[in-house]
Amino acid sequence: MASAPQANLPMFYNDLMPLNSRDHATWKAKNADAAPWLIGQHAIPLTAEEFPQAARHYPIIFASGDNPVPLALMGLNEGVNVFVDDEGKVTQPIYIPAYVRRYPFLLAKLNPNSEELSLCFDPSANLLGDSVEGQDLFTDGQPSEATQAALGFCEQFEQAGQRTQAFIDELKKHDLLMEGEVAIQQQGNDQPFVYRGFQMVNQEKLRDVRGDVLRGWAQSGLLPLLYAHLFSLELISQIFGAQVQLGKGPIPAIQVPAE
Repeated sequence: MASAPQANLPMFYNDLMPLNSRDHATWKAKNADAAPWLIGQHAIPLTAEEFPQAARHYPIIFASGDNPVPLALMGLNEGVNVFVDDEGKVTQPIYIPAYVRRYPFLLAKLNPNSEELSLCFDPSANLLGDSVEGQDLFTDGQPSEATQAALGFCEQFEQAGQRTQAFIDELKKHDLLMEGEVAIQQQGNDQPFVYRGFQMVNQEKLRDVRGDVLRGWAQSGLLPLLYAHLFSLELISQIFGAQVQLGKGPIPAIQVPAE
């Protein structure tokens, strides 16, 4: 069975294969009780509409560079995720980003000359197969309810991604992003830990935005997203404390990668 092009696969994905009724007619999908693909992943892409829920549990930052992707910060260093154990089981009742819940599925172009997207999956996840116990992927040669639900979720994720890009474009239009820096005072240490390597909204520039623009943002729902991001930055100190408790104390000036 042919695989889709493998170049530049996004985070989590080691391979991509198009799902079809010919090759996968008897396959099933099982529910995962752990997410080993989350182990060591310290920054997970977010869509803008997830900010209000995510901000209760994680700092929301923007990746450095020309592609400032919103990220949920699950650790202050690469290779550290304070919310999952060594088996990939989530250890706290937290909001799980849609990017994580989408896996192992993904909409991808099979033909570079076409804009059509096809439902694909990562076979290395071992969540789909002929011998696994779970929900049928096809019924009488047609996509099952489980497959249709996966397709619908991926389509909604793509649409949310487009809205997130429009959100980012608006921030860039008004030059609202700046290099971030957060100082964390450590108990028994006069020298604070300084976390850098990300972007954040510049509050001074936000205060200077024209009133009519702010009213438009308030009506569109963009303004509350900005404040959800800013308020969430206070959680960086909690991530710091969690890493110290795990014996994985952070290293200064970590660069946060984009998706």
